[in-house]
Amino acid sequence: MADPGMSVTPYWELTFDADGDVDGPERDHLMAQVTEHGVRDLIVFAHGWNNDRSGATALYRQFFAPVPGLAPRARLGYVGVIWPSMRFSDEPIPDFPKSVAALAAQAAPGPALDKDTRRALLDTFPGRATVIDQLARMLDERPGGADGLADFGRLVRLLVDDGRRLGAADTDEEGEPLVFTEDPATACDEFAEALAAVRSPGAPTGFSIPNPWEGAKELLRQATYYTMKRRAGTVGEHGLGPVIGQLARAAAGVRVHLVGHSFGGRLVSFALRGLPDGVGTVKSVTLLQGAFSHYAFADRLPQDPDKAGALKGRQGRIDGPLVCCYSHFDAALGTFYPLASRLSGDDRSCAGGEIAAVLGPEWGAMGHDGVQAVPGTARLDLTAALGGALPASGCVNVDAASVVCHGGPPAGAHSDIVHPELARLVLAAGRVG
Repeated sequence: MADPGMSVTPYWELTFDADGDVDGPERDHLMAQVTEHGVRDLIVFAHGWNNDRSGATALYRQFFAPVPGLAPRARLGYVGVIWPSMRFSDEPIPDFPKSVAALAAQAAPGPALDKDTRRALLDTFPGRATVIDQLARMLDERPGGADGLADFGRLVRLLVDDGRRLGAADTDEEGEPLVFTEDPATACDEFAEALAAVRSPGAPTGFSIPNPWEGAKELLRQATYYTMKRRAGTVGEHGLGPVIGQLARAAAGVRVHLVGHSFGGRLVSFALRGLPDGVGTVKSVTLLQGAFSHYAFADRLPQDPDKAGALKGRQGRIDGPLVCCYSHFDAALGTFYPLASRLSGDDRSCAGGEIAAVLGPEWGAMGHDGVQAVPGTARLDLTAALGGALPASGCVNVDAASVVCHGGPPAGAHSDIVHPELARLVLAAGRVG
């Protein structure tokens, strides 16, 4: 049921499991109530790295709050998508109260994996309790030598490998994730160097060598990232897309506006692939710091012209624009996304600079530099986009760094999305109000 403390009304929630199956009563309630409430424009928001319903709902409450005042004459309805994702509980989220784990870590450093993160890992990887306990113990004890890191990498692979071979929908354009393809000690070294660069930007190098165990936790974090990324595509294509098709039949006049943050951007984008044929009810898609390949919509990949993006041409399923917000202050996408996504075999050093620039454009994310390799894509700053220059169709990259700019390591401004300017952009993309 919807949170009675929500900032807007009417508001509904749609809950999906890891396979994309929707909660039937919630779906049926939405279908019946949308028409009854006279909704004309329905904003559907999918969260990213939140590991419970309350965190996702808090995001929706804050993001949606200014919308009624921005479009007072619009007949609006709101949907919060709830899907099983997680984040490490020590990651700061701008404009949200710091987690108990983050405050405790500041006061007195404790175990590398706090109890909230361990609980989230257990929920995300059921049946892997023994592996999670072993990983936690190794992060605390930091056994010496390459053998220790090799064992840690083996356990990380065991945690996330469900035995299913990867297809294009799982990996986008980057192939298998680094955790499966690179020597764990090398990967941990790279993550440790990247963390040092993010935490002390501009600091001189060469005075100390980062401990690879500093990068081991990041390797585990990025392994969970890979699992959530794959799951987001599944929930979008097999869950949300078909539900939108059902809504189009139940309430033919309703205009749907999809919004997604981080992996939620991947979720709503893959919903376009799951739309039934002939459904034209999606009038806009707005991606807020989207955590998936910037080549996802490309007809041809620049690094491999014989291949296309996983969502080639799917922007054509939108009866309106695909708006992609990006920010260079997003360290999660500018630094760690390329490291975690790139294929093995690229031995270029990535210490001492922005990783996306060092590794090359093939490893870039939507939320770092926008949609790439799609002819005709418009590029605007936020002021221009809100000033009436936003195109009515096609792909549009919007530099949102003027507001998406706050946040500490390791994620930077990745979750700094609760701004009235971005709410206005959602409305502008959908020609609402």
